[in-house]
Amino acid sequence: MRPELIQATDLLRRNTPEAVDEAIGLLQNTVYSFSMKVCGHPEDAEDTMQEVLFRSLGHLAKIQDPQALAVWLYTVTRNRCWRMRRKGVSTPKHILSLDELMPDEAELGRLLQDAAVGPEGNLLHAEQHHLLHQAVLRIPSQLRIVLVLHDMEELTTEQVAQILGLQPGTVRVRLHRARLAVRKEMSRTLDGAPGLPARGKPTGIQPTTKKSGRSRAKGGQRPTECRELFANLSEYLDGRVEPLTCEAMRSHIESCPACIAFLRDLRGAIDRCRSLEVPCDPAVAPRLRSLLTQEYLRLMGIPSTEKNSDVL
Repeated sequence: MRPELIQATDLLRRNTPEAVDEAIGLLQNTVYSFSMKVCGHPEDAEDTMQEVLFRSLGHLAKIQDPQALAVWLYTVTRNRCWRMRRKGVSTPKHILSLDELMPDEAELGRLLQDAAVGPEGNLLHAEQHHLLHQAVLRIPSQLRIVLVLHDMEELTTEQVAQILGLQPGTVRVRLHRARLAVRKEMSRTLDGAPGLPARGKPTGIQPTTKKSGRSRAKGGQRPTECRELFANLSEYLDGRVEPLTCEAMRSHIESCPACIAFLRDLRGAIDRCRSLEVPCDPAVAPRLRSLLTQEYLRLMGIPSTEKNSDVL
């Protein structure tokens, strides 16, 4: 869970104008950032932020638990975003299969070459948050919402399941697909982005080693061991694999340069998603924050300070 929600809950308990003002600012940024990650339109995000928070003021004082606040606030915001969202022209019409989300030989060759160069070449990629945001918006909406709630808003699998009305197992499956999808979109975006160094061409390196004894599947597919690994990478990265299975996966990864490179790239994509923030426009936020604070103080019967009254 985002620490801002824990802090906001604590501030609201103090029932002072200064604490309420700070809490409203934290909630304002949370709702706006979440709306932008899901829908991507500033006007819709601003409208959602205003409507959700104004309608929430009477309920905020009743919610004492940060987890309850998170589930309630994201549920209301998600419902509002879904009603108002605009369908992007580049949003895919179907969810790619696991095979389609797996890298082909050309991409694995580039990943292996990038790994040989070192992490410095990826630093520029990590700084392109606007490109990452566009990549997130291009994955299917039912995957995007899970990715945003889990990896960006830092909710647990169980909280995401409660918000979306899904089984936890379904959330985990969609989360893995979402991570693979955004990694693929990021790779495509960064390859074609101007001003970024071009990635190396495939070198002809065979991603699997001869001594491993693995046979390649027909049609250019990855070996069975690699395919099974790709299907369970999120569970492995999140520490949700049984010890024996985890050890078997680790043993395979250590003997397969292609899996090492892909795992590093996927972990990098997840880390970038977790660091993505879309702050509210500073020209819009202060005025709305003041109005929300004054309305909350009025509803709670808390005397307003002269500072807050002057802002109006």
